[in-house]
Amino acid sequence: MRTRWCGELGIGDVGEAVELCGWVARRREHSAHLAFVDLRDRTGIVQCVVDGAADLRAEYVVRVTGTVTARPEGTVNPSLATGQVEVSGCAVEILNEAEPPPFSLEEWSEADEAIRLRYRFVDMRRERLQKNLVMRSTINAAIRASMFAQGFTEVETPLLWTPTPEGAREFAVPSRLQQGSFYVLPQSPQIAKQLLMVAGVDRYYQIARCLRDEDLRADRQFEFTQLDIEASFVGVEDVLGFVEEAVLDAVEAVTGARPEVPVRMTWREALERFGTDKPDLRYGMELTDLAEVLAGTGFNAFKAEAVRAICVPGAADSSRSKLDGLVERAKSLGAAGLVWMRVVAPAGDDTATEPRAKVADLESPVAKFLSDDERNGIVAACGAKPGDLLLVVAGEHDRACRVLGQLRVDLGRPPVAEGGLRFVWVTEFPLFDGLDEEGNPMAAHHPFTMPHADDLDLLGKDPLSVRSLAYDLVLNGWELGSGSIRIHRADIQSQVFATLGISEEEAEERFGFLTGAFRYGAPPHGGFAVGLDRLTALLAGEENIREVIAFPKTQSGADPMTGAPKPLADRSLRELGIGILPPKR
Repeated sequence: MRTRWCGELGIGDVGEAVELCGWVARRREHSAHLAFVDLRDRTGIVQCVVDGAADLRAEYVVRVTGTVTARPEGTVNPSLATGQVEVSGCAVEILNEAEPPPFSLEEWSEADEAIRLRYRFVDMRRERLQKNLVMRSTINAAIRASMFAQGFTEVETPLLWTPTPEGAREFAVPSRLQQGSFYVLPQSPQIAKQLLMVAGVDRYYQIARCLRDEDLRADRQFEFTQLDIEASFVGVEDVLGFVEEAVLDAVEAVTGARPEVPVRMTWREALERFGTDKPDLRYGMELTDLAEVLAGTGFNAFKAEAVRAICVPGAADSSRSKLDGLVERAKSLGAAGLVWMRVVAPAGDDTATEPRAKVADLESPVAKFLSDDERNGIVAACGAKPGDLLLVVAGEHDRACRVLGQLRVDLGRPPVAEGGLRFVWVTEFPLFDGLDEEGNPMAAHHPFTMPHADDLDLLGKDPLSVRSLAYDLVLNGWELGSGSIRIHRADIQSQVFATLGISEEEAEERFGFLTGAFRYGAPPHGGFAVGLDRLTALLAGEENIREVIAFPKTQSGADPMTGAPKPLADRSLRELGIGILPPKR
């Protein structure tokens, strides 16, 4: 029905007869009989000069036949990709009429999100969403090409699966044939891909759909898509290399430029420098350790396991109400308190006959409790200048770091679309993350993550200090994905299960189908998963992954377009052997 796309026409096409199809974006009357009609398809907009367009309305579906001509002098539109040309002498065939859209489709127009999602099929006609979906497709294509070039085999794993030990809530699917039993939708293909390694597939990948029944937020949906990989006979560096190649290939396919190779840092270094395991390297404000400066302090509030600070450039003029708000924010994050210090200017009398050292002039409720050496030392350690604001937290080490890490993000994080792309690998995560109610360590990732070889002897002595061969890829403060080298040896797996307080009987009941398979020859293996929704959102400059997903859910998990979730009919419930309890009061 068409010979060209609307958005691809340019000055080199002048004189060509074209047939175009699309939607009427807008119509502007030029005279009693002549109108300018902007025609839109997924590639863009082109202006058509139409004789007798009175019966055309916004969003009508039409077919236009005409000739590409250069726009008259003075009418070129530089903001439009096709702004140098127009289609003249047009004949228009109305393929379908349309009701007025529920909101304006102009890019500058703001519409209520609930309305946008209710009419998502209209909302996706916007240029921004069209570009995002094309970008997503480009990323997927580049990743597939990269994985194929690296010798990986694409294998599809089941969507109807068995409950897994990955921690998040799972969506349950009742079985009609085995009433009272349930499948679950996979949180990830984790166990399936490990079984593929036992099967000798060696290098597996999949652009996998995963589902988790977790609270939704800007970077999380019930349904998400990830590049999922697993490989045999590999170490950490091998896996990181596979992932780097695929992700950088995808970025290059979208932007035309290959970004820098991700920097590396351990989990401990990330916590010490940035107060988080998802460091955003686009800006400074790194954490400063004040332990040495305040080693002999007489100020009791600073006599703590750790004293950390951040310097906020140029923020010394912050109002008292804002500073009080920062104190409350720190307390809400778990700190006992927050000390703020305005760096005003060096004090000291330059006219004195006897020279003396200048003392940093700090405006702070605690300044009078600090010696001259301590005040100078704090300013010097933080690299602060007059006009800067210092924020100090004292207390338990990891908590002090995390509180300041969040304040750093609150005060310094630039918008997603600014600051370039700064990738970082975070490695050597803790194997365990705290203790459960019975005093047993809890797996930080899943119980099949290989402990660091240097820490194996600590499993029975000091499990919370054991490092793992786990790693995350972070981009601009967003966790793109995580992975690990897996346990393939039965003796190490038994040690980890015992440390977690999992008996042999429970291990067999919960994980027997996997550990049983390992008895038949499991190779050393490891893998990774990259969140493609998050990667696409960051490359598109979007703050919310809903803007790169065709049919997302609202924050409450609802789908305004279809009305899901909905009750099932009584007949369907009977077939499944399910009874519905009355709603909780």
